[in-house]
Amino acid sequence: MKHKTLKKLYLALIILFFYLPIVYVVFFSFNSARSLTNFAGFSLRWYQKMFRTRSMMESIYYSLVIAVIATAVSTVAGTIVSIGLSKSHRLVKQIVTQVDNLPMLNPDIVTAIGLMLFFSTLSIPTGFWTLLLAHIIFCIPYVILSIMPKLRQLDDNLAEAALDLGCTPMQALYKVILPQIKEGIVSGALVAFTMSFDDFVISYFTTGPGINNISTYVYSTTKRINPSVNALSTLIVIGITIVLVFANVIPMLRERRRNREKAA
Repeated sequence: MKHKTLKKLYLALIILFFYLPIVYVVFFSFNSARSLTNFAGFSLRWYQKMFRTRSMMESIYYSLVIAVIATAVSTVAGTIVSIGLSKSHRLVKQIVTQVDNLPMLNPDIVTAIGLMLFFSTLSIPTGFWTLLLAHIIFCIPYVILSIMPKLRQLDDNLAEAALDLGCTPMQALYKVILPQIKEGIVSGALVAFTMSFDDFVISYFTTGPGINNISTYVYSTTKRINPSVNALSTLIVIGITIVLVFANVIPMLRERRRNREKAA
């Protein structure tokens, strides 16, 4: 009994350690004063200032646009590479897999400096396109990592059976292979979007003047108190919470409906 109580206490401390800073940020985003330690009263002042600050709204815009485009491109490219690897020779598969794991094993600072030197060597001016290309490059390995386990579980005879039954290679891809690995594709896309939206180090070294995502913008405001950042963080937390609720509730509702249909 004592052992169970200690485990619960330990779990509560871990949850408190992770979520107390988030609660703190959300709480002080409604502070009427500029202070981050003294709550003077409830106010939406910093939310109004956030929407009126052009540089902050631009950072939100660039973060969303780059994350969406990088997710779409990396998901398509990662899916194609994963399917190609699943049909490749074992040696080729091992070599490409090891190369694919390098960006995830390397520290972000190494990848960031490498991309910066690559762009400067080719005399490519840093800006929106270099930032987008960098995000696509480091997102693809995460998509491949999410899809490959699903392809390993896939029966190799399914595609051949579809071809024998009259499907073209493209029809076999869209009607047989992709539906079987859609969970891996979705999870890879979510990871890619999260990594792109959250990235700072690579973005800092590959962006140009006037192009900031949320992470680089927040870094530029760390030398002065800016409570509008709390408001921005609160909206991001609310958005993520809504997405997680829908992502978990909708499958539960579908499962209940299927169980009711089976019971009927």
